Amino acid sequence: MSLLDSISQPEVWEKFYDYKTSLACPKDIERQLRGFLDVQGYLPITGEFQASESNPFPLPKKKIISKQSSHKKRVVYTYPNAENMVLKLLTYLMLRKYDSLFSDNLYSFRPGRSASDAIRRLQKIPGLSEKYTYKVDVSNYFNSIPIPRLLPKLKSALEDDPALYRFLASLLTEPRVTWEGDAGDTHVITEEKGIMAGTPQACFYANLYLAEMDKWFYDHHIPYARYSDDVIVFGDSMEEVQGYAETIRDFLAKAGLSVNPSKEEFRTPQDGFIFLGFFLQNGKVDVSPVSVAKIKAKMRRKARSLTRWQNRNDLAGEKAAKAFVRIFNRKLLESSVDSDLTWSYWYFSTINTTESLHVIDLYAQECLRTLITGKHTKARYNARYEDLKALGYQSLVHAYYAFAKENET
Repeated sequence: MSLLDSISQPEVWEKFYDYKTSLACPKDIERQLRGFLDVQGYLPITGEFQASESNPFPLPKKKIISKQSSHKKRVVYTYPNAENMVLKLLTYLMLRKYDSLFSDNLYSFRPGRSASDAIRRLQKIPGLSEKYTYKVDVSNYFNSIPIPRLLPKLKSALEDDPALYRFLASLLTEPRVTWEGDAGDTHVITEEKGIMAGTPQACFYANLYLAEMDKWFYDHHIPYARYSDDVIVFGDSMEEVQGYAETIRDFLAKAGLSVNPSKEEFRTPQDGFIFLGFFLQNGKVDVSPVSVAKIKAKMRRKARSLTRWQNRNDLAGEKAAKAFVRIFNRKLLESSVDSDLTWSYWYFSTINTTESLHVIDLYAQECLRTLITGKHTKARYNARYEDLKALGYQSLVHAYYAFAKENET
């Protein structure tokens, strides 16, 4: 039986619902999924599969969005809600059925694995504090994967489910997308779109495409980890990790990919290392300096934007400050969109120090005091900590200790 047949099975959807709601799932997403299941919104798509030998899906829509914590833009693709729900279910099933295809050093999008697991396993590397490291990102990974090179890998992986392969291949090889122009008009364009970042199934392709590289390092017993496009490898000397770096570059070149030179770095044992937004050094695990800088930059931009909004509308400083609190409580402590892990969910279970959290807390408090008082001088301290708490401000340090206490074993 093909996984495509699972689309029409209510019990499969209920299991998927139980899984999604067991995570940090936003209430609006939970309600949306529940409503979709209750009206069996998947049945029309099942009928389309049965009625047509060709791909029944509409063209994906191309969007350009801002990357989190920066002004950089990235291209994503989306399908309508019903089709997107079906793809989420299929991806959920594929990641579980075909997990054995992947080596133990791959951590992205796998059942029962997370960034925290990657960090914990890396900490167990013998002599970790004496290791040199090479860390790199694959440049524009999702949208740069050449589809003609991916398809044979996908066909081999899904050899027991040819119907599923034909369907996924039809999505991958469709060259057309819809695009909304500057005037708001929607038209069809043709472009190379890789594995379509933003679509649910892209994470499976991202794992699969570089599985051979993961396996090479695993088979050679080399300390190495990959999380999608983020790769790190360890060695006993700088010369050793430089050799591993060449191996990674060769694998990528043969796959039609390249490294992101701005995110390529070698580190000595004294430097510690950074991976997945964490900084590890001599047993300490903290939020990386880059991640701290990104959050502070986002706070700075938002504070300036709220100041302009406040001045335009002649509003009290407390109103702008309250908006700031609402935005960053949602960003740091709540899950605001589907499949978007909260900042705290990502970090709290892994870090063992509050040093960086304290830095972020102090910066947020400075932003809030300036918004409330309109002052950059010492007069801003007229806004007391109690005033910030009254607006709903929550300290990351306090939230971390509350999380740690709740999860004590």
